[in-house]
Amino acid sequence: MKKLELIFIPAPGIGHLVSTLEFTVRLLDHDERLFITVLAIKAPFAAHLDSYANSILSSQPRITLIDLPHVDPPPPELLKSVEHFITAYIESHVPHVRGVVGEIVSSSSRSDSVASVVLDFFCESMISVAKEFGLPSYIYLTSNAGFLGLMLELPNHHERSQREFLKSSDPELLLPGFVNPVPVSVLPGALFDGEHGGYSAYIKLARGFRECDGILVNTFAELEPSDFSSLLRVYNIGPVLNLKGFPHPALDWIQWDDIWKWLDEQPSSSVVFLCFGSAGTFGEAQAREIAVALEQSGKSFLWSLRLSSDSEKGAKNNNPADSETRMILPEGFLERTRGRGVVCGWAPQVEVLAHPAIGGFVSHCGWNSIVESLWHGVPTATWPKYAEQQLNAFRMVKELGLAVELRLDYRDSAPEIVAADEIERAVRCLMDGEKEVAKKVKAMKDLARKAVMEGGSSFASIGRFIEDLSHDTLLDKD
Repeated sequence: MKKLELIFIPAPGIGHLVSTLEFTVRLLDHDERLFITVLAIKAPFAAHLDSYANSILSSQPRITLIDLPHVDPPPPELLKSVEHFITAYIESHVPHVRGVVGEIVSSSSRSDSVASVVLDFFCESMISVAKEFGLPSYIYLTSNAGFLGLMLELPNHHERSQREFLKSSDPELLLPGFVNPVPVSVLPGALFDGEHGGYSAYIKLARGFRECDGILVNTFAELEPSDFSSLLRVYNIGPVLNLKGFPHPALDWIQWDDIWKWLDEQPSSSVVFLCFGSAGTFGEAQAREIAVALEQSGKSFLWSLRLSSDSEKGAKNNNPADSETRMILPEGFLERTRGRGVVCGWAPQVEVLAHPAIGGFVSHCGWNSIVESLWHGVPTATWPKYAEQQLNAFRMVKELGLAVELRLDYRDSAPEIVAADEIERAVRCLMDGEKEVAKKVKAMKDLARKAVMEGGSSFASIGRFIEDLSHDTLLDKD
């Protein structure tokens, strides 16, 4: 059998790296001809990801991990636009990637087997490296088909208007893959940020979607039956998720021993879980509103509370069990809700969602979190905060009917205080009111699991991807 080698270049963020590495493992399980080399860009602010990558790949003899040389992060002022910062940081690795790919391609034992380069969409600058060596390039999209539709339309919109969305008069957009017009208010915040480079970074990334040879999307046909075949090759290969989770250095293991025991004592589907992702923090005023809402709702809850850096107490210690952090919550809140609710710091999200006591999820709507909630059949209330999460929330509520609306267009960049009464209504609706949403989510759970099984839609799509790689590689060698 002819060996096929893929070169993967993931982005150095937790939501991107975890999904990409899980997909490499799935590929290897699918076809024994495949071998994978992962070029690892160091995460500038999350050193613990290195140990995670090593733990995943050490058990996979057909995966080779190559750490790219250290590159200094861009100037701190670029952090005013996270997207600009990330794309600049990744682009600074292009010379190192060119050198490593050149060594792989020139190796006499490997040159005939290198089939393609698979890039995170933030690694758009690496497409030119693949072309330089005559290799097909594919984008691995950790988000969904809705986000793909946006990225395909962005260059067209830019060419028509030549201005960022902040200055656009269009209240809505018609995007590929969407049934409904999409309000401009739910587009990624970077598209409104011309001053700090976010808009130009997004346009550059979007153009890469038309330059590559295909897109691998972490979704499945039963969830998002979108057809992009007239525009480019798209493979729905999801849901891709890490079912085991991974330890985070901020996790309080002693506290979690007690939390698991408490969850085991709760009735099925009775606990609402509030968790807002790796960067999901709140200021003190908002935290107090959430606490009031949870107390008034009367529902059992597990709340992952992490305070933003504008709170000195939160910056000092993100564990709400300590005495200083307790002071930001309403007086007596923890005592009045003892036995009914638990407040924790960092939470092992995927493991919590898998627990039978969890009946609802108040989420920031990162796509990995949505995929995890659907896999475990847990309905979501939407509270997006940054990146493309507003678009994800709109898609889940308005397009797919798989979530309860708390907010669709909330942004960390221009935060407002969401009142306790509004949060309480969403929690009650999530846990008691929207039976149709819960029913649809349970059905989607079964469809998600069937999609990745042999004979399922995503299983077949991965097979088509491998067949296309084999075909293209043979053509290139002839």
